[in-house]
Amino acid sequence: MARLDLAVAKQSIKAELERRTDDLLALNHAIHADPELSGEEFRAAERIAFVLDDAGFEVEVGAYGMPTAIEALYGDGDLTVVICCEYDALPGIGHGCGHNVIAAAGLGAALALAPLAADAGLRIKLLGTPAEEHGGGKIELLREGAWEDADFSLMVHGMSGTDISASLKLYTAVDRFDIIFTGKGAHAASAPWAGINALSAATLALNAIGFLRQHMMQGVSMNAIISQGGTATNIISEQAVVQVEVRAFEIAIWRDVKKRVLACFEGAAIATGCSWEYRRTEYAYAPVDPDPQLAKLWDDNLIAGGRTVDHTGAGGGGSTDMGNVTQVLPAIHPTIAFLGETAIPHTAEFATAAITAAADQAMLDGAQGLAATVLDVALNPALRKHYQDLKAARPAGATQVSLES
Repeated sequence: MARLDLAVAKQSIKAELERRTDDLLALNHAIHADPELSGEEFRAAERIAFVLDDAGFEVEVGAYGMPTAIEALYGDGDLTVVICCEYDALPGIGHGCGHNVIAAAGLGAALALAPLAADAGLRIKLLGTPAEEHGGGKIELLREGAWEDADFSLMVHGMSGTDISASLKLYTAVDRFDIIFTGKGAHAASAPWAGINALSAATLALNAIGFLRQHMMQGVSMNAIISQGGTATNIISEQAVVQVEVRAFEIAIWRDVKKRVLACFEGAAIATGCSWEYRRTEYAYAPVDPDPQLAKLWDDNLIAGGRTVDHTGAGGGGSTDMGNVTQVLPAIHPTIAFLGETAIPHTAEFATAAITAAADQAMLDGAQGLAATVLDVALNPALRKHYQDLKAARPAGATQVSLES
């Protein structure tokens, strides 16, 4: 490994990004114009893989048994960084979470680092991680060992408003599940006494959750909808299905709240005479626990690039499967602002914001910030050893877990 000057190396990644700006913007816009839902991101994966293959990466689409996941490798250094790209969209509103920006920024960072990999002793792994919005793609990849070789990992998420510190805890744990109540059908007019109304159980449970809310501390949220309640007004509902999600910033609090929410369903079943069943619909997402040193490096690099970082922001309440990654190895999931844009994520307005000039600039600045943060670790002997020592001390299989395992 040759000795690189950090300032010179950072100028090199800046120059490489400038050289590739048109291609990165084209990819960013192409993914935005062609939204694909979680687990169906075939065209986005192929677009990203094509660029990586052309740049000399060893690329596999369909990695780790996931048809739209990507693994792309470059370099053979003894420090492995995993850079994550997301590219799934939302039903009805397209890229209302701006994953086109995430994809292009992660790709840009990997491309900018590649020419320096040998001299920086880097092994670059870009992971295309599908199904973040629904399905927990990163959790599936964790379970399959995608981060077992990682010293650290990072990605960046676009956001409206202003830039905030990567050290702030913005993302909650979330669990999504169904509750199925089963009663007994009967004619609603001629013999209602012969039935057991599953819809009544669902309604009672939702009322109980409503009463429970007043006892929840700040940062906890619960939401539920009845997705199946019956088939006709003259039939006592034999089955009802309630879709539920529970969120909290701390895992212990989240577990306690979930236990109390489930008690609402159990009580409703007892009160109405129904049976009830719990059915997990997705992996549980963990809260993001940012690595403090990586977070500071990211903040410093944004500031060095001319952006202003706010260290006083409050938690946002959304969730991401990158939280599960941060629970098992050093990682960060910072945001970067579409400066001047105010749209709320998961709206059609945010989808529009994600293709503005401000979003394009955020993508390029995000790529620069990611690559510069990687260099800060790779070219600092003490930091490099710190993350290598953490990996060496990690038992085999320690990253291959989910929140409930």
